[in-house]
Amino acid sequence: MPNLKNMTRFVPFAGVVLLGLLCLVLVFAWSVWFLLPLAVLTVLSLMGIYDVLQPSHSILRNYPVLGHMRFFFEGIRPEIRQYLIESDQDEEPFSRDDRSLVYQRAKGQEDARPFGTRKRVYEAGYSWVTHSVQPIHITNPDFRTVIGGPDCKQPYSASLYNISAMSFGSLSANAIQALNTGAQMGGFAHDTGEGSVSRYHKAGGGDLIYQVASGYFGCRAEDGNFDPEKFRKTASLDQIKMIELKLSQGAKPGHGGLLPASKISPEIAEARGVPMGKDCVSPAAHPAFSTPIEMMEFIGTLRELSGGKPVGFKLCIGHRREFMCMVKAMLETGITPDFIVVDGAEGGTGAAPVEFSNHVGMPMIEGLTFVHNTLRGAGLRDGIKIGAAGKIVHAYDIARALALGADWCNSARGFMFAIGCIQAQACHSNHCPVGVATQDKLRQRALDVGHKSQRVERFHRNTMEALAEMTGAAGLHHPDEFLPRHLMMRQGDNSVVEGNEVYHYLPEGYLLDDKAEDLHGNKTRWARARADSFAPVD
Repeated sequence: MPNLKNMTRFVPFAGVVLLGLLCLVLVFAWSVWFLLPLAVLTVLSLMGIYDVLQPSHSILRNYPVLGHMRFFFEGIRPEIRQYLIESDQDEEPFSRDDRSLVYQRAKGQEDARPFGTRKRVYEAGYSWVTHSVQPIHITNPDFRTVIGGPDCKQPYSASLYNISAMSFGSLSANAIQALNTGAQMGGFAHDTGEGSVSRYHKAGGGDLIYQVASGYFGCRAEDGNFDPEKFRKTASLDQIKMIELKLSQGAKPGHGGLLPASKISPEIAEARGVPMGKDCVSPAAHPAFSTPIEMMEFIGTLRELSGGKPVGFKLCIGHRREFMCMVKAMLETGITPDFIVVDGAEGGTGAAPVEFSNHVGMPMIEGLTFVHNTLRGAGLRDGIKIGAAGKIVHAYDIARALALGADWCNSARGFMFAIGCIQAQACHSNHCPVGVATQDKLRQRALDVGHKSQRVERFHRNTMEALAEMTGAAGLHHPDEFLPRHLMMRQGDNSVVEGNEVYHYLPEGYLLDDKAEDLHGNKTRWARARADSFAPVD
């Protein structure tokens, strides 16, 4: 005999059926107006029968009709959390506090806060900038750094805060044009991402950093390899100020990509130089080189083909020894990049495998300090500028990165917030509700280029003004004077340490000095690195 308690799960479905039968009786006995609820209950009854018979969803077989509520609430769970449940400090992945600050600065609204900090200043992880009793008033917040080494013929004076790599195709046409127009208005740079230079970048007129990734979009031969002449043509555009060779990105380091034919529109095909109707593969590694020496030679080739524009590379640190292989190749060939951009594992992307986003790649702070100290150890730091990227949205983020070794910072999601991103996290679905990360013409129409470009410029300007105030409060004249000792941080045992006790600046040339001690295992790692191969010596 069936267990009556277990049968109660069918009560809602049975109730729907019984109500339907009652409505059927009432149609004939009383009024035809009962046809409407009869129609609704008939649909629900048929749905319940289908639920019981279908094989795919166990919960619907056990809870017909009622089980659909589970899928409904699962679908709106992110919105419920964001708007009703999560606190202002919860990072999902950006906190409400951080997003609100960007929105306020982008709109030119008051960004002051009443009643004191909401940070838990006595908990581990809290950090701050030390200030001076003699603060300095900085009148010009247009902070810049000149990028270009000895072999560069067209050095670039870059803002300390720029738009990080985001491709046309991942972002909508309106989003790209709004970002680039804002960059032109504010005098800062916009990284194209690996999708190359589109007509919407050109329409904006802002300075561009042309990213060359393993798919070689914009400089791609028919077989998918690097085409020097196509690169020369693209790199010769006056709008392009620097060339960035992408080795990896923080959100999915070591992972290639596939652009399916179904997603290649005529405009995307035009920008990337790929044919319509064919899947387009971006391999995980560059076909143009396979050893550290070949990589440096390729950088030299890019610099020559571009007419001497600054050329560098971007990576998320993985095997630290492999970066040391690149540095050894710089020493052996005499070819050095003009800049290196260090991306962190906290970086974002339109879509990435969960395991890669969560568990592959070094966070930005550790990667930045490692790159900075390795270049110092090899005696190359003064000739190579370092950019930092990874959840950098306000002045303290910038100050901290500069203190730990960066020369400038990039932000992608910060500028996405500036043009209206609400962190819906639907970037991969083509259903972005605000028209930022979608190719749907109707959805992207919501993003007004003229209005949003002004927000981009204001966000950048107000962030630089905030950085100027923080710099002056520390008694400094320029943000490049920040050092680790200007940072304080609370550790897990509730002790407070100076930044230079945690993030050391290691001695210049120590990796090349046989008598120098092995600091943090770096000399052991250096001994295992080789210029002619990414494989370890042993």
